[in-house]
Amino acid sequence: MTRECAVLLPGVCAALADPRQPGLDDTCLEKLLDWFRSLTWFDPTVELVQDNPCLTELITSVLALQDPSPSILSFTLQLAGILASSESRFQHLQQEKLLGRLFGREGPRGGAAWEEASVRSAWVKGVHSMVHHQPALLFLCSSGGMDVIFTLQGDPSLFVASAASQLLVHMLTFSLESETSKALSTKDYDWPACAQMIVRHIQESLQSSSASHMEQSLKLLSSLFGSCFGSCYAAWTEVLWLDIAKQIESFLLEEAVPAQPLLASLLLNVARSPVFCGTEGSFWALVTSALEHLTPVQAGPLAVGLLKLCKCPQDVRIQALTVLLQPMDCILRAASQPLECAGLLDESVSDPGTVESLLSSKTTCAGLLCQTLAHLEKLLSLKHLRVDLPCVSLLRSLMTILQFCNGFLSPTSPLGSTISRNLINCCRVQKSALDVLVALSEEKDCDTLIGSLFDVLLAYLQSPNTSPTVLKKTFQATSKWLVHVQELSSSNSQWQQTEKILEDVFVVLQKRLCSPCWEVRDSSLEFLTAMVKCLKGQKEFRQCLLSSEVLRLTENLLEDPESYVRASAVTAVGHLALITCFAPESPLTGNQYNKENIVAKLQEILLTDSEGFPRRAVISIFTKWLREGCTGQLEDTEQFVSRVIQTVERDLDWEVRLGGLELVEVFCSQTICQLSQCPYAPVSSAVTSSTPQKELLQVFCRAKLFGFLFGSLCDCDKPVGQRACDVLVGLRGHFYPVSTLENPQEVEDSPAGRGIAWLQRTLRQGSLAQNFPRDGGGGVDFQDPESMMLALGAIDLLELHDELNKSSDHVEESPQSLLQDILATVGTIEDNEVDCY
Repeated sequence: MTRECAVLLPGVCAALADPRQPGLDDTCLEKLLDWFRSLTWFDPTVELVQDNPCLTELITSVLALQDPSPSILSFTLQLAGILASSESRFQHLQQEKLLGRLFGREGPRGGAAWEEASVRSAWVKGVHSMVHHQPALLFLCSSGGMDVIFTLQGDPSLFVASAASQLLVHMLTFSLESETSKALSTKDYDWPACAQMIVRHIQESLQSSSASHMEQSLKLLSSLFGSCFGSCYAAWTEVLWLDIAKQIESFLLEEAVPAQPLLASLLLNVARSPVFCGTEGSFWALVTSALEHLTPVQAGPLAVGLLKLCKCPQDVRIQALTVLLQPMDCILRAASQPLECAGLLDESVSDPGTVESLLSSKTTCAGLLCQTLAHLEKLLSLKHLRVDLPCVSLLRSLMTILQFCNGFLSPTSPLGSTISRNLINCCRVQKSALDVLVALSEEKDCDTLIGSLFDVLLAYLQSPNTSPTVLKKTFQATSKWLVHVQELSSSNSQWQQTEKILEDVFVVLQKRLCSPCWEVRDSSLEFLTAMVKCLKGQKEFRQCLLSSEVLRLTENLLEDPESYVRASAVTAVGHLALITCFAPESPLTGNQYNKENIVAKLQEILLTDSEGFPRRAVISIFTKWLREGCTGQLEDTEQFVSRVIQTVERDLDWEVRLGGLELVEVFCSQTICQLSQCPYAPVSSAVTSSTPQKELLQVFCRAKLFGFLFGSLCDCDKPVGQRACDVLVGLRGHFYPVSTLENPQEVEDSPAGRGIAWLQRTLRQGSLAQNFPRDGGGGVDFQDPESMMLALGAIDLLELHDELNKSSDHVEESPQSLLQDILATVGTIEDNEVDCY
């Protein structure tokens, strides 16, 4: 602790203990606690409390108050726990007889303040901070603290209950640390005293007739096995599991145990422990029993968790997959009677009647399917799944679900009719099924069903009953499967089928682009952009596109009343231009689709659109065109970039200005590539005066880059200044090797030196100079190559870079400043002494 802080601290402690003072802001108190945490973390000695007796006086004063405020009492409990985190300070506070009055039987838990959840939470946090040495454990075990923690497990405040459970996990783990080496050497696995109390409490709670006590212990066990305990204390994990396994098994076999939903989480966390790596043993038999006896909703999370485990035995893994596929199998079997195609499963893990019952109920049908579909999507996203998914049957089941949902399938079986009624127009299930459909597009075994699949997708795209959110997901699934079809077609000449699908898709797209619903128009444009990105290289796709009305309709949407739609239209037009305007063999020559017309329209949007989204989209498209070399020869590109940045630098949207800087960065790197022999390397001093370097500077000056870049350094939005500085540092690295920067004195004496010195002073003001004169103010000619060469070499851009990259809290936020603020708040120092950071 600094001397200045030590001088201020007694006044702060006195103010905190004074009930006449107004309550301090909780944020201030939390910052004060953070400071004490950092002090005690680096210095475990007793000197902190001995040299600052005001700390123990504060605790004593708060304890003496008849009715302390909850915030000050909470602060005191946490402070005492932090101070007692080292054994020496713990002993000192014990000698002062303070810890018993805070955390022992005579503590605050009998008073009115205990009714406040914040006080109970602070008590738990204080104990958690304190328990980092054996004397603290012994103190809690002997002072009745353990019973308090057990009680707080069931606290009505979820925050308190969760903190109490985490504290017990910490205490059990910590109490074993000193015992582990002894136990390993002697094979004497007797629980230490504190751990024994916790384990006995768990066992008694599991056997209790109280449902809440059972649930608390199952949650605690799940947290314990899910923490480092399960992986770092293998021997103790096995001992604990053997102590409770019989009770857990009995829960599975009993029908109406309210704690059953917690069993799946517990078993999964135990399964992750290295103790159960082997395929033998009673544990995996218990897991198998759980998959059989838990309901499908309860067993689903356990099944998907097991499938992610690399060490799970194969027979258990197959059972877990069967649990997940049961609802999908039931859907397939319900769709037709008699069964026209095989289901997903040869046999079930649990009673199929349970799944049928859940799918037959209006209240549980959608929930079960959504959970199952979410689990299947997770599995399909895994790179290495150790079981084979029956993808063809799964795809057939997904199509059946989607047809049930939009009423396009009329099953003949009674079960199918009931499920169909439950699912009709169910958006939740539709979205979940479409998500799995997207994931399934990566699989290679579904070729035979592609025609039927696109019939289902097109039905959704055409139906007026498809909600906008479902339509958006249908578009996403369609674009993914179109790419899949394109990959197939290139290998086995299925273009006839592909062309038919594309023609149907474009007919639907034309209709959707004219929808009165802006979300539908927006999704349609996003779908079009996705198709262009993936399929623009395919001749058949381009033919279908150019023979439709999609191009005209998309351009019309550049004037849509909704700004999101205009932005999506800009992006779509920008990608379409790669086919219609910029392609070497561009088939369109009419005035409507020529390059100049498209560029002019987008520039007009950048200049005049009242909303930021379309303008951001324009600058993004211009940057994409530049990257792909679509803006012509160097002279054309130079004029194009110059026009764009002159528009962008006046834009009020910082993201548009940031996009302008990205455009400039791309232009600089491309120009350097074209005009320099070694594009990305620093240039030697001998080359600096060569013609390519002069030509580069002339190009950048003609394009008015430097005024934009130096002005952006003073932008009031920090990301803009940071990006501009990055670009300038990159340019300086190209024009100047590190060792050949300009001599400041020589620059000062040069004709342009005064202007450069002014520029350096102005840039140091940062955003205070945001009305930066880009037209030669201050005597700087931003279009003069020699002046800009001098500026790049003389201005300390690295210093500016460091300043711009400082976080916003680099303003003094020291402990001294915090203590001064607290004293100012309570009125014990003059106003002008406070530093309100």
